[in-house]
Amino acid sequence: MIKAVIMAGGKGTRISSLASGIPKPMIPINGKPVLEYQIECLKKNGIFDIIIVTGHLGHIIQDYFLDGVKFGCAVSYYTEDAPLGSAGALYKIQNALSDDFLLINGDIIFDVDISRFIEFHRGRNALASLAAHPNSHPFDSALLETDSESRVISWINKEDPREYYKNQVNAGLHIISKKLIQNTKPAQEKIDLDRDILKPNIASGGIYAYSTPEYIKDMGTPERYYQVESDIKSGLAQRKNLSNKQRAVFIDRDGTITRLDGFVTKTEQLKLNDRAADALKIINESGFLAIVITNQPVIARGECTIKELEAIHRKMESDLGASGAYLDDIFYCPHHPDRGFEGERPEYKIECECRKPKPGMILAAAKKYNIDLSQSYMIGDDKRDALAGIAARCRPALIMKSAGVKTEAGGHDVPVYDSLYDFAVKVIAPVKKSS
Repeated sequence: MIKAVIMAGGKGTRISSLASGIPKPMIPINGKPVLEYQIECLKKNGIFDIIIVTGHLGHIIQDYFLDGVKFGCAVSYYTEDAPLGSAGALYKIQNALSDDFLLINGDIIFDVDISRFIEFHRGRNALASLAAHPNSHPFDSALLETDSESRVISWINKEDPREYYKNQVNAGLHIISKKLIQNTKPAQEKIDLDRDILKPNIASGGIYAYSTPEYIKDMGTPERYYQVESDIKSGLAQRKNLSNKQRAVFIDRDGTITRLDGFVTKTEQLKLNDRAADALKIINESGFLAIVITNQPVIARGECTIKELEAIHRKMESDLGASGAYLDDIFYCPHHPDRGFEGERPEYKIECECRKPKPGMILAAAKKYNIDLSQSYMIGDDKRDALAGIAARCRPALIMKSAGVKTEAGGHDVPVYDSLYDFAVKVIAPVKKSS
């Protein structure tokens, strides 16, 4: 049975104005300590054996949770006499660890389907799997760069120089193989998990990022604290757990999020539409997933490589992140059946199931994220977008000059809006208020 280790020794200097005199993980949210929310989520996922590493004012934690019996679990403690960093204690308690164990930052609120996370980790025989997600402040967060197999290939600290990046933030929730601890032995006692253990093992190919849209937030500043408090009170945090059916807005890229000005084959050609970031912020805050569904025939036509397309998408994510908005995922179709283009790539010249108006990308996203398609939307600027949504049994919407009326697609009346922002304000914002 997998055990959980919660690192609960932080002082919480950035949030001390809200609760001085108690450990950061004991700061109450809606009357309940952060640690109690963590333990409740662990129990919901069948994890009952918990080790809490304490330090600063650790007696307050122990006096509250005791042996865990009244909370329906077994809690034990390791108390640091002197600060050991974010991982030093793991070497002191390694004999008590399970072969794979959850390692949790004590200052985060999360509601995650951990069984999916464990399946991801074990399916890759990973040394470590790091929960990662997009967030509204990637510019002050550590980012993980990954390959097509979700293997971490580089790590961008918040102080590192960066240009364009995938909004994939290290979220503070990990599954670690005990082998990683046994095989990595820093000389010093004070050990930083990221710097001394995870980063040196990236080259081994055993460190993976588990990208999830589920609710994982730190409450390290007063502003984020109040947001977490609101999200728990409204039920948003709980609804985003992937064991629950999700709602999504599937969004075309060109002409919907970005300006339509011919095919985009270079990063410098990509420009956001006016208020596209504001529209996505409304979608992000609503609890709907924001998922791009885009045909990219430039790959099949030989006008752009996969690597160049991914750079273009990194620019889009960076531009959105600078405005506090994010995408939960991007699905693209590289195929184009028509032949006769100079430099075309024959392997992509096929009739596929993913190119819109076919619904393949939407169906793949629905399977990946447990999405209720009947409660989700597909919006774009071309009837192919509407037809893909109809084929997937979503609610279609279009962006056209004749906003405020309906148009016909596939025998259906499709509502029309003048922009993604217009759609978000008129359709998604009211849904959020009624949730």
